[in-house]
Amino acid sequence: MSDNGMTISPGVDMTRIQVTCPHQSGLLYVVPAERSWVCDPEQVPAHALAGFFRELVNLKDDRVAALMQDWGLYYRQLPLEADQGEEEG
Repeated sequence: MSDNGMTISPGVDMTRIQVTCPHQSGLLYVVPAERSWVCDPEQVPAHALAGFFRELVNLKDDRVAALMQDWGLYYRQLPLEADQGEEEG
């Protein structure tokens, strides 16, 4: 386990993200899915998490917003590198 309590273990068809501290412990599994086919296998976890949080926040559900705030989680979609190059050019 790393010092920050997060360990990412990539695999062939699944990436495990273990999150552990003295008060909580869990394991998040990321597997290829319908909406992650566009990414290289090693980038599927980042693609899936960014997409999931983007869509979760876009639900604009007060319960989700309150729960995220309770846990100190905030998500902001950033421009893609390709989009930034277009803006600069």
